[in-house]
Amino acid sequence: MPGVTAAGLPEQVAANLAALRQVIDASAPDPGRVRIVAVTKGHGPQVCEAALAAGLTDLGESYAQELQAKAADARLERARWHFVGGLQSRKVRILAGTVSLWQSIDRTKLVDEVARWAPGAHVLVQVSLSDEPGKAGCSFADAPALVAGASRAGLVVDGLMGVGPTAGGAEAARPQFRQLARAAADLGLEEVSMGMSADVSIAVAEGATLVRVGSALFGPRPARAAVRAWAQ
Repeated sequence: MPGVTAAGLPEQVAANLAALRQVIDASAPDPGRVRIVAVTKGHGPQVCEAALAAGLTDLGESYAQELQAKAADARLERARWHFVGGLQSRKVRILAGTVSLWQSIDRTKLVDEVARWAPGAHVLVQVSLSDEPGKAGCSFADAPALVAGASRAGLVVDGLMGVGPTAGGAEAARPQFRQLARAAADLGLEEVSMGMSADVSIAVAEGATLVRVGSALFGPRPARAAVRAWAQ
């Protein structure tokens, strides 16, 4: 799918979204159950505006300062913000009240912090789908206890989240995606957040209800230096 340029930005995002929906419609057993989280991290507010104009209200961010800056922008007040990146416990306080769905809860300390600063928040428990360095998530074995602990703490656990392996191509993620969907079903959870631009078709085929898509909608992200400049 093509990226976007400053000229005709809303039209390009809308066209990319239409192409993405075709992929979902062709691959998902029940396309109507699949929600797209448009990952706008690294992109400026104008890209978020284009996403909203295209009908994408679930927007995903991974950096606290960047999310704060965007959430304070009146043009983006319709956005429903998802935190989809690695979450530091010290950042929870400043994001409380802004995040609609915390997608990356993978340890008890985060459960405690979110319950403290955002009581009753909706969360997903992140499960590790890969042994690649830097990939977050609890183990499948630990997920039931973490889900139960989050519920006891007063959080609303909507489902599970996972990031597919980067090695081996999109098809290599299929067994892990299938396992994640099965684990969510076993725990009685409705939402399964898995799949990004490169493996979205595999993810929805295996039961994803949330897909986190950035580059397929918006093209490559700008350099982090550019992001820091406008987020300050």
